[in-house]
Amino acid sequence: MKVAKSRLTGQGQISVPAEVRRRLGLAAGSVLEWEIEGDLVLVRRAGRHSSEELHQVLFPVKPRKRSLPELEEGIRSHMRKRHARR
Repeated sequence: MKVAKSRLTGQGQISVPAEVRRRLGLAAGSVLEWEIEGDLVLVRRAGRHSSEELHQVLFPVKPRKRSLPELEEGIRSHMRKRHARR
């Protein structure tokens, strides 16, 4: 599937098209891996994962939704436990 085209500069540089940057989650400083398979060149984002991907791995089961009063009570309870005199 062709997404976009880039042109190689005289100094060997290319611009990564906006659509590709968006799909791969690339930003300034992102590292790309280049792999050659026969006459194909594969380019992929290297070793970085989005916070969404990490969250899905760490928390595979979504927590149940809570109301604002439940959240506020949870915070109050945590603060009481954390700052209780021992």
